[in-house]
Amino acid sequence: MPHLITGGARSGKSRHAEDLARRHGGPVCYLATAEVRDPEFARRVERHRAQRPAHWRVAEAGRGLAAAIAAHDAPGGLLLIDCLGMWLMRFFGEQGFDESEYAVERDALLAAQGRLQGEVLLVSNEVGWGVVGGDAETRRFVDELGRLNQLAAARCDRVTLVACGLPLALKEPAA
Repeated sequence: MPHLITGGARSGKSRHAEDLARRHGGPVCYLATAEVRDPEFARRVERHRAQRPAHWRVAEAGRGLAAAIAAHDAPGGLLLIDCLGMWLMRFFGEQGFDESEYAVERDALLAAQGRLQGEVLLVSNEVGWGVVGGDAETRRFVDELGRLNQLAAARCDRVTLVACGLPLALKEPAA
């Protein structure tokens, strides 16, 4: 049963996902998607690590998020994937946006959502609600993440928007 949890920067989305994962009765695997590119971000990642329970397994997903899901998905388990925005960033670099590899990996990720044995919490960012980016690469990132969120949400049983630390249900399973 995939669950997408989305929200803006510092909205509380990761904390909400971690709270849900702490309540899960089975094993939890945290799939980290971020690529640490500077010291300030490294400190943020370290703060996130310190907040997680020590018994959770942690795996780095890299660009191959679908392969990481397949490797760590298990009946009765829970995957916490944090986050789709950071994963998308891995396809942007000095050479621009690696559109062809991203398309393959995105489609593999979306297909993986339909083959889950356990539960999954997908954390993502909402970045298109503010000022329009001043450069083409920023606008491309915002557009691609918006599309990815829509595609992921369509395949999820549950979608939650977190704003001001408050989870707001956007989509729930039919009764």
